[in-house]
Amino acid sequence: MTLHIESLVFRNFRNYETLVLGGLGEITVLVGQNAIGKTNIIEGVQLLTALTSFRHATRDQLIRHGSESARLEAAVSDGNRALEITLALDDKSRKYQLNGKAKRPGDLKGLVPSVIFTPDDLDLVKGSMTGRRAALDTLGSQVNKNYYALRRDYEKVIRHKNRLLKDEADPALVEAINEMVVTCGAQLVCYRAALFARLVPHIVEKYRQISQGREMLSAVYVPSWARPTATANAAGSPPAFVVPSPEEHTPLQRDEARESLARALHARAGEERRRGRAVVGPHADEITFLLDSQDASLFGSQGQQRSIVLAYKLAEAAVIEEVLEQKPVLLLDDVMSELDGTRRAALVEAMERGSQTFITTANLAYFDRDMLNRSNVVSLPL
Repeated sequence: MTLHIESLVFRNFRNYETLVLGGLGEITVLVGQNAIGKTNIIEGVQLLTALTSFRHATRDQLIRHGSESARLEAAVSDGNRALEITLALDDKSRKYQLNGKAKRPGDLKGLVPSVIFTPDDLDLVKGSMTGRRAALDTLGSQVNKNYYALRRDYEKVIRHKNRLLKDEADPALVEAINEMVVTCGAQLVCYRAALFARLVPHIVEKYRQISQGREMLSAVYVPSWARPTATANAAGSPPAFVVPSPEEHTPLQRDEARESLARALHARAGEERRRGRAVVGPHADEITFLLDSQDASLFGSQGQQRSIVLAYKLAEAAVIEEVLEQKPVLLLDDVMSELDGTRRAALVEAMERGSQTFITTANLAYFDRDMLNRSNVVSLPL
């Protein structure tokens, strides 16, 4: 059964000396002026559910100014069992507990999953590949504990390799670390490709519903060894990206991925040494969204791009429910003001399907009276 958050307690977290929210139901609307601390609450909930911060904050940023430590608590229940998740922060560590017993973040991944949607996410389509890879990995880390551990290990390996390349280390040392890049990297690519194959049908269907079928959305995940090449035509128009069709994009086998990654590392070893950084591996893979076979980052309107992002977020929730058999907590940070009526309606419809939802807003006019009557409306500051 799905675990719901029944209460939250924050102590010395961000701008809050003490924040207590109890009696939390299906929908909690946090309303207040800008810069009052609404987003801090959303971040705190994400730290207790997805076990990460979309702000990528350091510990000293999370602890209230003038305090030495912070503590976040969430009481959760599915009607049969009651659990308490806590996070203790100080200047040296970030420690999680479940019912008073110390737990590693990997042990808690997927216990109370969440999907976050912020205004920054609206750049997912036109923004950097780094953001797209991070979005996919954040989802993967919640639905698969091995994914979380593998991603963490790969990031350590690639940081080590980049240090070697920057320091112009002996090629034999770089070759040795490449064996680890192949071992971790190939498996990570396989995990990503399998997750992406599961995610894409949901994105496509959600987009069809939002756009009412006006155009066809597709998406491809391309490993670094087979990245699309950019070419500019004689007229100087934006680059045209050569990508495999969705039908050609099938989940990779590990041996195939290992061989392809090893060949690419060997072929581009000279380039990596010249550039002083790793250019082959999962950290350089690409994700492309296509509208009627054209790159949506180049040819999609702002409205179309925002519809893709909304479809992506709704697809994340669908995959979490599909894999973990429980609905994720939805964290919506001031996105209603960024969406038009059609897209707001699609988001509200998703909220009404049973996912516990936390929403921040400066304007209650974005919500109809019936929804507000069913919501726990919290006016900040308390």
